[in-house]
Amino acid sequence: MAEFSFPLPDPLEETPSIDFHAEDVDDPLTDEALLRQWIEKVIEGAGCHLVQLNYIFCSDEYLYRLNVEYLDHDTYTDIITFPYAEPPAVHGDLFISTERVRDNARELGVPFEDELHRVMIHGVWHLCGQGDKSEAEAQAMRQREDEALQLLRRLRE
Repeated sequence: MAEFSFPLPDPLEETPSIDFHAEDVDDPLTDEALLRQWIEKVIEGAGCHLVQLNYIFCSDEYLYRLNVEYLDHDTYTDIITFPYAEPPAVHGDLFISTERVRDNARELGVPFEDELHRVMIHGVWHLCGQGDKSEAEAQAMRQREDEALQLLRRLRE
């Protein structure tokens, strides 16, 4: 009997992709093609390379359960990023609570879509190696988010 072997796919040989999924909420995105272009440009500008990104939009409760189960954090949050590679490779799953983003947008007095895009790119910056634990890191993260949001506005023009 002949033996068959099927090689496991090498993520670095896969076609780079950015995919969007809505788990237990409505899909919050309006222009996925533009967002893909934007995210790819941010990654390239950071000196990184895209392997694969999965954005999973979900409820507060869904993200809370992930936070408890995988990170042992008993808190609600707007995003959890699961990296599957080290920078400069960008490969990961980004879980985003659209409920938390909506609440944060309301508190900050900004449009939901703007806050959603900030959170989306925040996760990308983490995958590119940008921390946000110290005050200096948090300031650098905020600056990079702001610059990325300016790029998105230019791409829309």
